[in-house]
Amino acid sequence: MPRAALLAYRHDDAESALAAAQVLPLIERFGRLVGVVDANDHTASLDGRGADLLVVLGGDGTLLSMARRTVGLDVPLLGVNLGRLGFMAEFDLASLIAHAGALLGEAPLRLHELALLHAAVNAPDGSVRFEGPALNECAITAGPPYRMIELALSIDGMAGPIVSGDGLIVSTPTGSTAYNVSAGGPIVAPGVGAFAITPIAAHTLSFRPIVVPDSARVEIAAVRVNRDGRGLGTTLVLDGQVQTSLAEGERVCISRNGRGVRFVRNPDGSFWATVIEKLHWAAPPRMRTP
Repeated sequence: MPRAALLAYRHDDAESALAAAQVLPLIERFGRLVGVVDANDHTASLDGRGADLLVVLGGDGTLLSMARRTVGLDVPLLGVNLGRLGFMAEFDLASLIAHAGALLGEAPLRLHELALLHAAVNAPDGSVRFEGPALNECAITAGPPYRMIELALSIDGMAGPIVSGDGLIVSTPTGSTAYNVSAGGPIVAPGVGAFAITPIAAHTLSFRPIVVPDSARVEIAAVRVNRDGRGLGTTLVLDGQVQTSLAEGERVCISRNGRGVRFVRNPDGSFWATVIEKLHWAAPPRMRTP
C-alpha cells in the first residue's frame, strides 16, 4: 500500500510554495496525501494525522523546528532542502523526484534515528522553570551587554572547571557540524553515542572541547551572567530557535532526551561526502596555476 504522507512547508515563503506545487503531484501520484501543515505556524498542534512519512520542505532551520515538534509522534521525516546550506536534509528536489516511487511506494526505507538533548533550567530552589528538546545543541550565550560570563561545569555530579568567556555549547553528533564546529569543536560521526562540550571564546588557552558519553548528565551553573535591564542578557538557546534568559544561581541540566527522531536517508547520500562537499572538510589551499 502506498505511504501516507503529510507535507510541511512555510506557507509565507514563495520558494517553499513553488516547491510544494511540484511535490504535491508526486505525493498524489506515488503515495497518499493525508494533509498539509504550515511549518512556520508553531501554535498549531501536530498529531501526525495517520501519516507514514512527514515530508518537510525548507532549510535546516525548518527541519530543526519540525523535528522538535514531532518528538513522540514516531513519524520519520524526509527533508527536502530549499535553503542555502542544507546540511541536514538528505534530499533536494531533483533527488526527491528521482526516488519518489520508492520513497512513497512500498519499498523499504533507509532510516536513521538521531538523538536529541533535553535541557531543563532549575531555579535556585530546585524547581524546573523551563525545559525543552534540542536536536543540534543547547548553547549558553553571554548576551548583552556582552561582558564575559562565568559558568560552572559538572559532569555526572563531578565538579569541573568554571568557564570564563562568551558561553558554552553542548551538542549532539548531528549538531557537531553546526555551532559547535564554528566554535572549534570536533565533528562527531552520526551514530556515535556521545555529546560534545565546547567553550565559546574561553578566556584561557587550556580549555579544550571534550566529548562525553550520551549517558552523561551535564550541569552548568550560572555563576556570573549579563543582564541589561530589558529582560535580555545571558541566554540558553536551543537549536538557535528557542531561548530563555538565565539568572545567577540557576542551573541548566542537560541529558539525552527520552526519545529521538527518525530521518529518511538518501540511498545515494553519504555523511562524509556531505562534510567534504558542503563544509569543505580538509580542502587544500587554492594554488595559482602556473
